[in-house]
Amino acid sequence: MKIEVLKKSLLANNEKAAEENRRLLQRHNITAVNLMGGAGCGKTTLLERVIPLLVREVAVAVLEGDLATTRDASRIAALGVPVIQLLTEGGCHLTATLVQAGLERLPLTHIGLLLIENVGNPICPVNFDLGEHHRVALLSVAEGDDKPAKYPYLFKSADLVVITKMDLLKFTDFHRDRALEHIRALDPDKNVLETSKDDAGSMGAVAEWLRAKCSVQRTPPEAVEVRSSKFEVRKRQQCRTLNLEL
Repeated sequence: MKIEVLKKSLLANNEKAAEENRRLLQRHNITAVNLMGGAGCGKTTLLERVIPLLVREVAVAVLEGDLATTRDASRIAALGVPVIQLLTEGGCHLTATLVQAGLERLPLTHIGLLLIENVGNPICPVNFDLGEHHRVALLSVAEGDDKPAKYPYLFKSADLVVITKMDLLKFTDFHRDRALEHIRALDPDKNVLETSKDDAGSMGAVAEWLRAKCSVQRTPPEAVEVRSSKFEVRKRQQCRTLNLEL
């Protein structure tokens, strides 16, 4: 009996789109950062606190990944930066093709930093290159200090780990030293920052890390009107605009 072997990578289409995204971003001198972590780890809240610190020097845009609703994109749009909502309709992660469709709706010539908030999942997003230049993994104290050991690929692949919701530490069984031990076991030199929701200094440290990654630190000219968009991309890569405000 002849056994058929499929040699073509199942991720080939995604990898091709990721490379196309990277080339497009490089042409426009845009640095892209992929934020990953479990549901409720504080990704959107981090963006809400960090973006106002960044826009003083860097033109920021956001791609918001979620299974349903445009709630997160609405929160980011309130900050006055371009934002596109990417809906996976049940998919547990963003793909490079979804990001590709979102990039088509952004004013790329006026962006220096693209922040991609992935779907709340500590497993699947790790396996899909979106064309980003850097990855940030978020871990909240409410999730438990064992998560870096349970989901090692997320934290190993990240350029920066942010431990969030430190203001809630006293209400949890989270052991900071144990979490750091798990993280350092994966990479002794891993960058780790800790944030509290209302601690401007801790948020400033994250903003500074992101700012330092930008190849071009620029702001859009005053004549350019900020475009806030809510955009849906379905699983079959068919796109439709939910609401476009110019």
